[in-house]
Amino acid sequence: MLNILINAYAVAPNWGSEQGMAWNWITNIAKYCKCFVITEGEWRIEIEDALKEHPLRDNITFFYNPVPQKVRDMCWNQGDWRFYYYYHKWQKSTLKIAKQICHEHKIDVIHQLNMVGFREPGLLWKIKGIPYVWGPVGGMDNIPVAFIREEGLKTKLFCRIKNFINTLQYSFQPSVRKAIKRSDVIISAVKGVENVLKNKYGKQTIIISETGIKGGCVPIKKMIQEKNCFNILWVGRFIGTKKLDIAIHTIAKLKHLSDIKLHIVGFGMNNEEARYKDLAKELGVENNCIWHGKLANEEVHSMMQKMDIFFFTSIMEATSTVTLEAIQNRLPIVCHDTCGFGNIVNDSIGRKIELRTPLDSINDFAKVIEELYHNRNILAKMQPNFDKVAEKLTYEAKANKMIEIYNTVVKSTQK
Repeated sequence: MLNILINAYAVAPNWGSEQGMAWNWITNIAKYCKCFVITEGEWRIEIEDALKEHPLRDNITFFYNPVPQKVRDMCWNQGDWRFYYYYHKWQKSTLKIAKQICHEHKIDVIHQLNMVGFREPGLLWKIKGIPYVWGPVGGMDNIPVAFIREEGLKTKLFCRIKNFINTLQYSFQPSVRKAIKRSDVIISAVKGVENVLKNKYGKQTIIISETGIKGGCVPIKKMIQEKNCFNILWVGRFIGTKKLDIAIHTIAKLKHLSDIKLHIVGFGMNNEEARYKDLAKELGVENNCIWHGKLANEEVHSMMQKMDIFFFTSIMEATSTVTLEAIQNRLPIVCHDTCGFGNIVNDSIGRKIELRTPLDSINDFAKVIEELYHNRNILAKMQPNFDKVAEKLTYEAKANKMIEIYNTVVKSTQK
């Protein structure tokens, strides 16, 4: 059984996002390996409570490297650039802990697991003589400029500056360049990362999305061919890259189909919500849009089981947990062919369109949805296909791939 040293700043059971992703990766890898995990420790109590009853507790050892509460607050406040200063300091002390672990235990592989963003590679690549795996890695994609032209000046400026800084960082940031060079294997969370690493660094990578599915799909739904409404679900925060405006414009193109309803689940600042509601009114589809606000995850799952289509208009994501939730609930997905979800969705469980311009997206989405509206048997035929897709997206399946990677890099260093 291999001994794996895992660096994961955020880990927590019963959570989503980075911390939940790390917990699920670790607990599935621990079926085949002994895991030595360095984490920050905000969720130490939850971790230790969960391990008391966990069947693999003997294969998982946590080492905690806590930070002050003010740093945790910065981490929660996404966009607070001060966090990166403290995160780098955390990685320096984590490196010392890692070296001590390597001194006390025979470590076969070092794995930089999270944070997933490429600009946070940690410093464990500095440890020599042990195979180093990094990933899944995300965040190298730039925001498509064509999709920000209709945004306000502030958003346009923010997006352009972010794209510029993003390119500078993956091209020239020393720790990123060194981590890339040092890595025996890099796992790309999305196609965009694979493209950057191949074109910029000549580095071949393996694509494995960072999020996964726990458990199987709900029982197959009986699709109702004729009913009062054709229900489309949109879920997300009201931010520019989620492109709720494209969803509303698409519904406006389809308003001749009077029984189409767009169910909008999400939230944003008051001015953002007002902007989208005003857009729906301006386009004459205020009666086609149903605003549900922020709902608990269980309510979203329940709603998914009653919908006809999941309409995912985002242009900048990694894999997005909500798309996996749609798959678990056998809800056909209509989305852009980009990011992590573009690698997952195929014609067996949905439809995807090329990412070109906002106008192209509106026209193409409208065409796809109208086809499905008039041919609901297509949606019914998709129902049995979700099991096969979901099976490949489970954390267990991803962990199996990771074990293959570990074994390959260990064997290659032993030659």
